[in-house]
Amino acid sequence: MKQAMYHELNPLVRLKELELLSPELLTRMVKSDDLTEIETLFRGTIYGEYLTDNFYESFEEALGQSQASLLMELVKMIPDPDVIWIYTMRYTFHNLKALIKAELLEQNFDALYIYDGFYSLDQIKTAIRTGQASGLPDILLESIQEVREHFEESNSLQGIDIILDRNYLNAQRKIADKIGEPELSEEVTSFIDFTNILMTARGIKQQRSRNFMLTALSSQGSIPKEELLASVEIGLEQLTNYLRTTSYAEVIEPIIQNNTIKLNQLERLCDDYLTSFYETAQTQAFGPLPVLALLNAKAIEAKNLRLIITGKRVGLTDEQIRERMRETYGT
Repeated sequence: MKQAMYHELNPLVRLKELELLSPELLTRMVKSDDLTEIETLFRGTIYGEYLTDNFYESFEEALGQSQASLLMELVKMIPDPDVIWIYTMRYTFHNLKALIKAELLEQNFDALYIYDGFYSLDQIKTAIRTGQASGLPDILLESIQEVREHFEESNSLQGIDIILDRNYLNAQRKIADKIGEPELSEEVTSFIDFTNILMTARGIKQQRSRNFMLTALSSQGSIPKEELLASVEIGLEQLTNYLRTTSYAEVIEPIIQNNTIKLNQLERLCDDYLTSFYETAQTQAFGPLPVLALLNAKAIEAKNLRLIITGKRVGLTDEQIRERMRETYGT
């Protein structure tokens, strides 16, 4: 991929970065006395145009519509659409999970669909129903077929998430290799590693068997799958000790307590690590990283807004909200 091809797109990316909410505004929201004050601040942002009169019932839709608008604009200009899909693929596979289950259970989960910039609700539903759909890549059609075969053999929904999560990570590696940007491959490898670490930690907590985790974990990261599996039936302390021997030792150290990794902070740590990785993209004039950094910043912003609004509604303290928030650029 020629990085110079991005010279027309990245100025737009820089302009869109200016629309991201400042850390100061998010702090004001956290310190707000009630939802009414937060609503006033929220309506003054780019999300305001998507709100209805009922703030709490429409803020989630506003977040989704704003993201969809950004994706539609970027997809029109991106030299290689795979660069965007490698990020929004998480929404594609989310849609597969929801809509396959809807088909198998004969229910309607259309409201769970998230726009990914490429594949419409009708396309995915057609593929699930018929096994084929115009425009869908083979990796999605093969995933649908694998899930259907699993269900026919077991008549159980158990395992659908495992199959699709594994295929998602495999697709990440495949697309990254196809794009051929070293920095992007490094980011994807770190993402797979952290996903495997998180799944291993949760598997230990849920007392999953080694065979179960063997199926769930991906082999596409830099941490050998067998090394993670060795901790499954021993415990979190063993996993923590092993992670201290890897390249992520310094990263995880802040969330280790009593020689054990703090599971409730691991997902936030993963998000923060990837955000810090993308910060390097802010100095690049060419190449695909700036657009990925923007998409990541937009997704992190939505997570933080969702946390603030929901947290205030259920009575979390300012400190409880802040400790759960993800890092953003400039913080």
